[in-house]
Amino acid sequence: MSSLTNQNIFTVSRLNAEVRLLLENEMGIVWLVGEISNFSAPVSGHWYLTLKDSRAQVKCAMFRGNNRRVTFKPQNGQQVLVKARLSLYEPRGDYQLIIESMQPEGDGRLQQEFEKLKLLLAAEGLFAQSSKLTLPEHPKRVGIITSKTGAALYDILDVLKRRDPSLEVVIYPTMVQGEEASIQIAQAIGCANSRNECDVLILGRGGGSLEDLWCFNNEIVARTIAASQIPIISAVGHEVDVTISDFVADLRAPTPSAAAELVSRDNSHKSQTLNNLINKLQARFGHYLTRNKQVITGLQHRLERQHPTYQLQQQSQRLDELSMRLTRAMQSNLAAQSQHIERQQYKLQLHTPSHYIQEQRSALERLEHKLIASMDKNLLKARHQLSLAGEKLDTVSPLATLKRGYSISQTESGRIITSSEDVRSGDILVTRLNDGEIRSTVS
Repeated sequence: MSSLTNQNIFTVSRLNAEVRLLLENEMGIVWLVGEISNFSAPVSGHWYLTLKDSRAQVKCAMFRGNNRRVTFKPQNGQQVLVKARLSLYEPRGDYQLIIESMQPEGDGRLQQEFEKLKLLLAAEGLFAQSSKLTLPEHPKRVGIITSKTGAALYDILDVLKRRDPSLEVVIYPTMVQGEEASIQIAQAIGCANSRNECDVLILGRGGGSLEDLWCFNNEIVARTIAASQIPIISAVGHEVDVTISDFVADLRAPTPSAAAELVSRDNSHKSQTLNNLINKLQARFGHYLTRNKQVITGLQHRLERQHPTYQLQQQSQRLDELSMRLTRAMQSNLAAQSQHIERQQYKLQLHTPSHYIQEQRSALERLEHKLIASMDKNLLKARHQLSLAGEKLDTVSPLATLKRGYSISQTESGRIITSSEDVRSGDILVTRLNDGEIRSTVS
């Protein structure tokens, strides 16, 4: 015992705080599939639930700011896919998941596979603008890869007939939905390349759900598009639908009809050229925004872990827990008192006049009213204390200080500058304001 120092001895509070930081910093974001159970939604607006499988379970919390974005009402027994960060509820020492997003398992799995393949192909350079072929300015023959009975084919043919009746068309019929569709689409692209009879290809179909369009998110189709020696326009679904084929193709059209307009000539062919340039600019700008969004998301997560709001969420969760425990205790106590009074009433009925029993019933009603009033008063007092704590936290929040016009200057490494001696000429400064940041160079 003599070899121990104060720094080697933990309090329970310090241990739980250290473990929470360890879990949050080391694990980061995790994706989890499980079945919902013990779902509850107190008046605070937060959600509490358990995710389980056949052998294990984990407690979860989803705070009001995140669960407002959920598009369905979670139910016990429902299978879901969640994006969450691992944490620890310090007052009880329970490890838990803080859920940031939730979606039904089926749609969630498809979306996750979509993002995984997108990242893989992007890393290999299949989306790079430098690898894309240039569309011919005046194509003489256009190939259409789509269903021979689908509305997309008739839309394309109508536009081509109206804008440029002399343009030759070759149709490569294929399935555009189902398990075999991906292989047929890849074979049609290969056939068009081997025959080499078209100047440009349109790969298209009408709109549908993510599952309906899934064959256009297939890796084989993506790599076949990338390997094509003939320029390919992806025209899958409506304007809001996005598939892997759109990223790999040499050009994306928002609809099949728009693809037909891109390859056909009319009096507005100069406008078509401008639209192509705009599409390329939008694609490059989209990639730029995606990269910067990832950086901002990382910084946001770092700020959230340091923000007083986190402490307020912990206190709010604790208040919800205490409120539910108080309610259960009062209900149990009320039930016990009711049973006791019922027993006494039964005894009184055997030995006392009926008017005395009526008096006892009236006394019971008064006690019930007092108990209910006491419960309401205690709950109101607890909410008021939480509100005061939130206001105090906001007053010391660094973000509140920024809103009043102040700013914080840091080096690029994140070190806060408190003196002019902390910087030298040529250093890069990052000045954080309420609505953004300013980067400057010390001269």
